[in-house]
Amino acid sequence: MKIIIVPLDFSPESLQGLDLAIVYANAFKANLQLVHVIKNYDSATKRKSKTEWAMEKLEDILRNYRDKLFQDCEFSYKVREGKISDGVVGQAEAFDDSMVICSTHGESGFTNLFMGSNAYRIIQATRRPVLSITADKFNNDVKTIVMPIDITKETREKVPLVAHIAKTFGATVHIVKVTSSTNEGIHNKLRLYSRQVRHYFDEQGVKWEKSLLVGDNITDITIDYAETVEADLIAIMTEQTSTLANMLLGSYAQQMLHSSPIPVLSVTPKGLYHTFGFDAAG
Repeated sequence: MKIIIVPLDFSPESLQGLDLAIVYANAFKANLQLVHVIKNYDSATKRKSKTEWAMEKLEDILRNYRDKLFQDCEFSYKVREGKISDGVVGQAEAFDDSMVICSTHGESGFTNLFMGSNAYRIIQATRRPVLSITADKFNNDVKTIVMPIDITKETREKVPLVAHIAKTFGATVHIVKVTSSTNEGIHNKLRLYSRQVRHYFDEQGVKWEKSLLVGDNITDITIDYAETVEADLIAIMTEQTSTLANMLLGSYAQQMLHSSPIPVLSVTPKGLYHTFGFDAAG
């Protein structure tokens, strides 16, 4: 977590993403880089004018927010041209150890970035974690993390990152087994995965609690639980659904990104479950 990328369109909503990013940058002693993307189908003259305007706005933000960041933080910005999603992903991928933190609402096309298909393109196009916020308010600390797990092998890929965040903030992780089924075989697999995760957390010195949620709408019961325990973060895997045309985020991830009043950490599957003692068979 060496650098945090923050997409901005300069709306008050998008600046909430910056406020959240500052919380994480200060905790991780990470550098912070703002990104504004200008559409490249304008004329060269118009693009130059928009670039100069954006740079002035970004310089103002750097001056106004500098004192909120720890002293050694490198606070910078980048203006890119092209599609918004491509610009954000490209900047995040320019670094080896980065994450994206942003608001899911904004202006100047930024709403479409996350509430429409472009949002999902960003999350599924980058291997970097994306932390998004929909609410007007959030805590300036992370003390409680809700981490739902299901029976997919990918569900555990988020565990090392969640452990890292929990250790950094001194947070407790709620390992929440979620299912819409009463099948005993599924519940046995959930218990196995939960036991593996708890063992890993014990090794890492991470505090945890465990719960089981059964319901028809996994998103709703997860959010309800998170609100009940006053969670500061929900960590999910962005499950992928294959189509003939491309890869789309599954309905659970879409609903969570759209509905959660609590910041959501989205981690795209990348086959890492074997790297910390979990094998494909469980």
